[in-house]
Amino acid sequence: MADFPRNIELSERAQHLFKCLVERYIADGQPVGSRTLARDAKLELSPATIRNVMADLEDCGLISSPHTSAGRIPTVRGYRLFVDCMLTYKRPQPGEIMRLNDSLQSEADVRRLFEKTSSLLSDVTRLAGLVMLPKTEQHMLRQVEFLALSDNRVLVILVINDREVQNRIIRTPRRYSPSELTQAANYLNAAFAGKDIRSVKRQLLADMAATREEMDRMMQAVIDVAKQAFVDDEPGQDYVLAGQTNLMEISELSDIDNLRSLFEAFNHKRDVLHLLDQALSASGVQIFIGEESGYEAFGNCSIVTSTYGDDGEVLGVVGVIGPTRMEYERVIPIVDLTAKMLSSALNSMQ
Repeated sequence: MADFPRNIELSERAQHLFKCLVERYIADGQPVGSRTLARDAKLELSPATIRNVMADLEDCGLISSPHTSAGRIPTVRGYRLFVDCMLTYKRPQPGEIMRLNDSLQSEADVRRLFEKTSSLLSDVTRLAGLVMLPKTEQHMLRQVEFLALSDNRVLVILVINDREVQNRIIRTPRRYSPSELTQAANYLNAAFAGKDIRSVKRQLLADMAATREEMDRMMQAVIDVAKQAFVDDEPGQDYVLAGQTNLMEISELSDIDNLRSLFEAFNHKRDVLHLLDQALSASGVQIFIGEESGYEAFGNCSIVTSTYGDDGEVLGVVGVIGPTRMEYERVIPIVDLTAKMLSSALNSMQ
């Protein structure tokens, strides 16, 4: 994160006017002129005095003037000062708290819990919500079960790392009887329980290729279901993202070039993961404003994150991505509360 000087000296009047300017710009997204600022600040000051104060704020690098307007908007440095020193947090609404708590505490599947957390954050903030998945060296297969469904479909139940349960529905070349699926599951559990799930499919297919001619019906069933049941971990499964389309409705992000850069960053994931890694290394709430992220794609964005954990151990971060002109006083407490509720939900699964 960029290291902006914190020793900016402003008079009480200048601080008040600056705070009013930032709040007004966040509220309506329009450059703030001296008349609007005078009305919002409720101070008996002449327009000339206010213009002089705004000029001083601009000299400090806290506000700037867009080329097309005589009004002023906050700079990244200005937002940083506002967030660090002037913000008054708003407690989430009771309805928001209840919705988050009820939804997260009722989820028993770990992967679905992360997906639900991301979606809830997006819905409540109207921004893009994300959850960084816990970093584990291995995903150990504990047990697999197959249940026959209609239309050549099979429900796959995978137990991973003792408590994570994944359910998948796959389609097989032909209908398999319950006894055939039980035999296939027994074989896989005997051969691969305790092994890294990412290697199961590769090892199984390699073993079967060597004995393909001798394969009986049971082994063919194993191949048919395992090809789809055990999927290699894609590089992009390191965080869950929801609500990207919300960003398209925000005027300062809706430029086609901005959107293209943002969505390319989401697809490639490397830059986002690097930011999340930084947030993971510092416990609690972290805020990256505009260019502080170090990535051009997020130059017009702010990213608010908070760490979550299980039994006192930090596992990952939750957060939102939105414009630099976001309601920090509302968004930051929601992100922090969601992280705490996710931690509580994970602890309750033990």
